Amino acid sequence: MVRDDKKSPPRKSPRKLAQKAAAKPASPSVSSAAGRKRAAAPVDVAPATPEAGKRRRAVANAAAALAGRDITPWTPAEVAQAFSRFEAADPEPKGELDYVDPFTLLVAVVLSAQATDVGVNKATRTLFAAAPTPQAMMALGEEGVAAHIRTLGLYRGKARNVVALSRRLVEEFGGAVPADRAILETLPGVGRKTANVVLNIAFGLPTIAVDTHLFRVANRTGLSAGRNPLEVELGLERVIPGRFKLHAHHWLILHGRYVCKARVPECWRCLIADLCRWPSKTPAPATAPAPTASPAA
Repeated sequence: MVRDDKKSPPRKSPRKLAQKAAAKPASPSVSSAAGRKRAAAPVDVAPATPEAGKRRRAVANAAAALAGRDITPWTPAEVAQAFSRFEAADPEPKGELDYVDPFTLLVAVVLSAQATDVGVNKATRTLFAAAPTPQAMMALGEEGVAAHIRTLGLYRGKARNVVALSRRLVEEFGGAVPADRAILETLPGVGRKTANVVLNIAFGLPTIAVDTHLFRVANRTGLSAGRNPLEVELGLERVIPGRFKLHAHHWLILHGRYVCKARVPECWRCLIADLCRWPSKTPAPATAPAPTASPAA
């Protein structure tokens, strides 16, 4: 994480803020075999800066994870019902990053860390025109890549990773992207989430990529409570029926991005609100639309 040289005042961790928020009274309470906890409803105040927005999402995710530990697990029938609804509303969900092949997808996902898909798509429009292959990306070099992606956060580190992973692909795999999670995770800038996205979208494997939106949705709804992305991923793999696994992470990510938002979840138009275990559901505004699917890419 890049920090200013100036000192900033100490801040409480998202976990402590989440615990403080969860301690405030709210209604109704969460049902649990271990006990009952109450979670505070989010306040509809727009963040003043992008950093404030990130902090607010972190707090919301921490609160969801904290509450998720005591939420009654879904039954297999409820899980099947939820994903049947997602499927009926959006049979072929798509990711929102622009790409043309496994390599450009891999690069786009690496660049998407701490950046919006819209911002990444703007940057890669010229990058991929100049360097559509690993060989061309190597030839472009770090400065050349940086020139195309300087609008993205941490762009110099990302440029270094993109050139380095391109070199690995050329030298060790003939320029091809391997369909192997363990190998992908050894590439510069590639973690488990990035590897899962590539395996799912480029190779059609039923992997579940847990980003910040999916982590929040899984914990908040009670679908899969976990303290970290891996716990959530493994929990979802256990409960989601096989026929839904290929598209499951797309449905949940889009749902978190457009409906089950961090600041103010729009519960009144949620397809699975009656199944969701989150206690502090947002009431519908005076004039609210009927429940709809998350916008497809």
